[in-house]
Amino acid sequence: MKRLLTTLALTFAASAVSAADLITYDTEQSFDDVTFGLENAILDAGLVIDHVSHTGDMLERTKGDVGSDVTLFLNADVYSFCSAKVSREVMEADPMNIVFCPYTIFVMVRPDRPDVTTIGFRTFPDGAMKSVEALLNGISKTAIGLD
Repeated sequence: MKRLLTTLALTFAASAVSAADLITYDTEQSFDDVTFGLENAILDAGLVIDHVSHTGDMLERTKGDVGSDVTLFLNADVYSFCSAKVSREVMEADPMNIVFCPYTIFVMVRPDRPDVTTIGFRTFPDGAMKSVEALLNGISKTAIGLD
C-alpha cells in the first residue's frame, strides 16, 4: 500500500502544469464567440467533440461547499476530442502516448481580465506527440481567426 501511495504522489506531483507547459492565445472576442469558433474548428477538422467540461460553472457552484469565496473564472470550458488518424500515428510510435488522449483545449475568462478570452492547451513531449500539438495549435488559432 505504501508503494502505491508513493507512486500516486509522484504521479500527482508530475502532473502539475506550469505556464511554460501551455500554449495560449488571448483575444478580445467574447467567450461565446470563441467557444463557437472552437466547436466549428474541431468539427471542420473532421473531429467529434467527446465532451465539454463546464469547469468554471462547477468551480463557481461548489466554491462555498469547499470553504472558498474566490471566483476563479467568469467562464471556463474544456473541450475533449480525439483524432483516430493522429492518435493511431502517435500510439504506433509509442503505445504509452495513450496517456495524452483525449486531447483538450480550454477557453476561459478570468475575473481580473473580463475583456480577455484565453484559449489554449498543454504542450506535448518531443517526438510523435508534436503532431498532436500542431493539431491543437491549428484548431485554437482557427477558432479565434488567426488562421
